[in-house]
Amino acid sequence: MRTRSGSLYSNNGGEVAVGQKRKRSAPMLGQSAVAGECAGQGRRKRLAGGPDYLDELPDDLVLSILSKLAASASAPSDLLSVHLTCKRLNELGGHDMVFAKASPASLAVKAAAWSEPAQRFLKRCADAGNLEACYILGMIRFYCLGSRSGGAALLARAAVGGHAAALYSLAVIQFNGSGGAKSDRDLRAGAALCARASALGHVDALRELGHCLQDGYGVRRDPAEGRRLLVAANARELTLALAAAAASRHPFAAAVPLGAAAAAAAGAGGCPLLSDFGWSLPEAEPHAANQFMVDWWASRGAQAAAGKKLGPGAGTGDSDSDGGELRLCSHVRCGRRETRRHEFRRCSVCGAANYCSRACQALDWKRAHKAQCVPMDRWLLAAANAGEAPQ
Repeated sequence: MRTRSGSLYSNNGGEVAVGQKRKRSAPMLGQSAVAGECAGQGRRKRLAGGPDYLDELPDDLVLSILSKLAASASAPSDLLSVHLTCKRLNELGGHDMVFAKASPASLAVKAAAWSEPAQRFLKRCADAGNLEACYILGMIRFYCLGSRSGGAALLARAAVGGHAAALYSLAVIQFNGSGGAKSDRDLRAGAALCARASALGHVDALRELGHCLQDGYGVRRDPAEGRRLLVAANARELTLALAAAAASRHPFAAAVPLGAAAAAAAGAGGCPLLSDFGWSLPEAEPHAANQFMVDWWASRGAQAAAGKKLGPGAGTGDSDSDGGELRLCSHVRCGRRETRRHEFRRCSVCGAANYCSRACQALDWKRAHKAQCVPMDRWLLAAANAGEAPQ
């Protein structure tokens, strides 16, 4: 063994040159695990600090992905979460292509959550060319917010694009002269709009046009063709109910015989209306616009009732200038409200129900009014008999 002044010294039987680093001995088992964990943390840090592959994607590809996401969104929050992800997605998420592809579910704004941001969102989608947004916002503005011209313009834009529900809503407006005087009604224009909507397969338009043909309302009277359209409307309704039941695995899909459905769709043998068979069709969900109007006027009715309890001057202003109450359509899933007094037609038997269209009258008759309708003369006769009864 040499001294410190020498060039070498012993290291467990080996000699190492002075000034060189010692070789590390093999670590113990615990030491190797700790070293591996530290190395893994280093690799993760390097990966986190590496390139962002999202930045490498071209804008058109990201826009295509965002458009498909918007088309499959189930709520408005799905689109909002994209804007909160990063700065680039926030910028690309505001493109017209994304708003134009927004799904109907993402446009289903609730009446309880109505606000100025919600209206701006629908307006942004409508400006981008989304026909469903044009229809929903148009219905809300026309019937709920009182903006007749703005709502009608949005409905017309959706109708020009081929939106069947917008065509039918414009037909109802023409039949009733909504937003104007009684002299503003245009029956021929309403029938023409119904014909276009029925050609697109709209069930209510088929039913409305069938009743118009049977009664000669706005068109030349043709009872046979009207009956055919009514059967086609019920067959279309049955087809949609079967499709919805099959998608949700409802037992109704297996209960209805396919042969009867096919015969009804063909209209062979003078088949009566499907509702005449007494089939209990699962009630379809109302459109988002109709559900909004139903909830909107329900909340306004509750506020009006609370205002009456508080005293005069606390109402919501839902009456017209003459002080008369404006009526809602008696079909509970419609939501339309009169724009002037006595705009909607009454039930010719009882006079207690009001309907914006013949389609709503037929649906409500099948749903509830058939069991509730009592002729008015029976009421008067019962009242007279009650007055003459001996004490």
